[in-house]
Amino acid sequence: MMISTAKHGLRDSEVVSAEPESAPLFFSFRRSMQLTQRLAVFLVMAGLLVGCDLFGGGDDDPELDEQLETALNDAAQTVHNSNMEAFNMPASDDFASIPQDPNNPVTQAKVTLGQLLYHETGLLNQNKLPQGAGTASCASCHNAAAGFQAGRIQGVGEGGLGFGTRGEARVNDPMYPIDSLDVQPIRSPTAMNGAYQIVNLWNGQFGATGPNTGTQSQWGEGTPIFNNFKGFEGLETQAIAGLTVHRMGNVPESVAATNATYMNLFEQAFPGEAISTDNAGLAIAAYERTLLSNQAPFQRWLDGDKEAMTEAEKRGAIVFFTKARCVDCHNGPALSSMTFYALGMNNLDGPGVYGDGPNAAEGANLGRGGFTGNPDDNYKFKTPQLYNLTDSPFFGHGGNFRSVREVVEYKNTAIAQNSSVPSGQLAAEFQPLDLNDDEISDLVTFIESGLYDNNLDRYVPASLPSGNCLVVADTQSRAQLGC
Repeated sequence: MMISTAKHGLRDSEVVSAEPESAPLFFSFRRSMQLTQRLAVFLVMAGLLVGCDLFGGGDDDPELDEQLETALNDAAQTVHNSNMEAFNMPASDDFASIPQDPNNPVTQAKVTLGQLLYHETGLLNQNKLPQGAGTASCASCHNAAAGFQAGRIQGVGEGGLGFGTRGEARVNDPMYPIDSLDVQPIRSPTAMNGAYQIVNLWNGQFGATGPNTGTQSQWGEGTPIFNNFKGFEGLETQAIAGLTVHRMGNVPESVAATNATYMNLFEQAFPGEAISTDNAGLAIAAYERTLLSNQAPFQRWLDGDKEAMTEAEKRGAIVFFTKARCVDCHNGPALSSMTFYALGMNNLDGPGVYGDGPNAAEGANLGRGGFTGNPDDNYKFKTPQLYNLTDSPFFGHGGNFRSVREVVEYKNTAIAQNSSVPSGQLAAEFQPLDLNDDEISDLVTFIESGLYDNNLDRYVPASLPSGNCLVVADTQSRAQLGC
C-alpha cells in the first residue's frame, strides 16, 4: 500500500520505490541519500506546521526577554510605582478590570446597545442638506479598519462621498458648500483604548474631572464643552457632545426610538428611562471602553507568550522603555497619559483637508491653551495612545507625518517644524534622543507591529437592527459597499 506524502510537502511521484536486491551498490547509496533528503524535508515541514523551532532561530530569546522584563519593571516602578503588570490590558468583557466612569458603570446591555448606535447611520437626522440624512455615523471618522480613526487625513461625516476599505477614499460631495461639511479642524483621534483617558480630545476639553478640575469658567454655555457640567469623565462627555456636534443629537426622534429592537435594548440598558441623547452617548461610551487592543503581540507577550513578539520587536521595546525614554510620556496599558506637550508639529492643512485648514479655528491650533485660556498651555497637545497606528498613516494633531518612522526621526532630532510655536514654549522633554539607525528601526518595528492588534473586526456588529448600512450610507458608499 502506498502512503501519500502530499500533506508534508512531497508529491506522490517523489516517493522512492524499492530497488531489487541485485541493484548495484551506488544505486543503494543513492536511494539512501534520497530517503535522507526527504526525511530532512519532512522534519522541516513538520516543524513549520506545528510551530516547533527544530533547528533554532526562533524569537523566544531568554536573554532578550529578561532584558525587556527588567526594562519594563524599572519603567513601571519609576512611572507607576508598580511592576510590568501596569502595562497589561484586561479582556474586553472583563468589565470589573476596565477603567470606567463611576457615574456610568459598564454593563453588557450598554455595550451591546452602544456598539450598534456607534455604527448606526440612521442616527444622522439633523443633516444640513436633505441628501445627508442617514448617511454617516460615529464610525465614519472612527472605524475599526482604520484603527478606530479616520482613514484619511481629515474625517468627513455628512457631506462625504465614498469610503474605500477604511475611509481612505472618502471625498467631499460637490453639492455641499465647504462650510456645510461635517469636518473638524484637527486630526480625528482614535476611539481605541479610550478607557485609559480621563479627559478627551487633543486639548482635553471634554471631561469634568482630573486635569479639568477647576476649569469650569471655560465650559461655555451653548458650546459642546458645556456638557462637562453633567459631571462625567471625558469619554462619556465626548460621546454625548459628539452626537450633537456630528448632527446625530436628536436620538428621541431617530430610528433608535422607532425600531422595536432598539427600544428593547434601551430598556435593558437603562430600565425605566426614556430614550435620550444622553443615554445614547452613555451607551456608546460604555462600548468604547471595551475597544482594547489586547490581542497585540506586546499584550500577548505580557500575558506570558514569549514567542508573541519577534526579536526586532523585543529590541525595539527595550529601546522604547529605556534609551528613547518614550515611556516617560507614553505609559500605562494604552501607552498614553493625561499629559500635554508642545512638540512644534504642524497643524492640519494641505491636500485632503476641507475648510480653511490652520485658519479654521485658532483655538484648535493652540491645543490645551485654546481650551484653558492659559498662555502657558498654548501649543500643547495631549499624549496619544500608540496601538494600531499604521491602520491610518497620518500622525500628529495635524496628521502631517506619514509614517511612524517619520515621527520617531522627528523626535530623535528634536527640531520643531512649526514656526508658529515659540521656541520657549517647546517641551523640556523635546530633546535629541541620540538613537542610531538600528535602534530607530527596532523602535519603529515595535510600534508598528508589536503594538498592532490585527483583529479589530471583533468589535464591529454584523448588521444593524434598522437594516441600514454600517459606518457610512451615502449613495456612492452604498454602491461601493454593496449595502
